[in-house]
Amino acid sequence: MFSIMNYLSLAIMAFKQSLLGALSLAFELGYTIAVPLVVLALTGRLLDSRYQTSPWFLLAGILLSIVVSSWLVYKKTLKIFADIEQEAKK
Repeated sequence: MFSIMNYLSLAIMAFKQSLLGALSLAFELGYTIAVPLVVLALTGRLLDSRYQTSPWFLLAGILLSIVVSSWLVYKKTLKIFADIEQEAKK
């Protein structure tokens, strides 16, 4: 028999787990977008300074990072949906 305190403690635990999961996903997606952007933009900036082509390599690096980040987010989204479907089948 569940008392109100047991129900509240279960609700609090579920909330903490869902909050932790949401924060984890946000952090994961954040670095999935930020790392390629920083690496490719800095690489473009370095190439621009070396070959005196400013801002073309920088812009190419940013555009490439958008493509790479979009692909990585897409793959992560597919994995999340697959995990949700697998959980629903249980």
